[in-house]
Amino acid sequence: MEGWTLIYRSNKIHEIEFIKAQLQEFNIISVIVNKQDSFYLIGDIELYVSVEDAFNANQLINKFQSE
Repeated sequence: MEGWTLIYRSNKIHEIEFIKAQLQEFNIISVIVNKQDSFYLIGDIELYVSVEDAFNANQLINKFQSE
């Protein structure tokens, strides 16, 4: 995924979806890549943003998690 950078990883889809929605409120487009096994649910779900938005996205995620 050229031009995109990983900013968050979790094994809980609801956590990733929440962060994606929060970033969208600040006009940061993100992409979810689900690498979990569909049967055993082993593995991670990753959230990517453009390289240009990575710094702001990380700052927002840190803010969300500290609240």
